[in-house]
Amino acid sequence: MDERAFLPRVTVWFDSGCPLCQREIALMRRLDRRGAIRFVDACDPHVTCPVDRAEALARFHAEEEGRLLRGAAAFGAMWRAIPLLRPLGLLAGFAPLTPVFDAVYRGFLRIRPRLQRLMRNPRV
Repeated sequence: MDERAFLPRVTVWFDSGCPLCQREIALMRRLDRRGAIRFVDACDPHVTCPVDRAEALARFHAEEEGRLLRGAAAFGAMWRAIPLLRPLGLLAGFAPLTPVFDAVYRGFLRIRPRLQRLMRNPRV
C-alpha cells in the first residue's frame, strides 16, 4: 500500500485563542477520522507559519497540494479532506460559486469579533 495514503493531505493553521476556532477545529478533528488534515496552532511561537503570524490569526489559511489558500478557499480545502464535507468543499472550489463563498466568508469576518466576545462571555 502507498504510504502517502496515510499522510495528511491538507495543512490547516488555526487560531487556538479564538473560541470559535477552537470549536470549529474540535469538530473537524472529530470528523477527520482518516487523519487527512494536519492541524497547526498558529498561536504556538514554535510553529512556522507560511505567512505573517498576525495574518494567519486574522484569516483562515490552509495548504493543499502545495498551494497556500486563504479564507473560503482554505475552508473548501479542509472540507474536501473530510468525506462527509467533501461535497461542500467541491462546491466551494467550483469557480462559478467561489465568489459566493468568498462573500459569505468576508461577512463572517465582519461579525467574528462580536461572536468571539459572545462566546467568551456567555450569559447564563
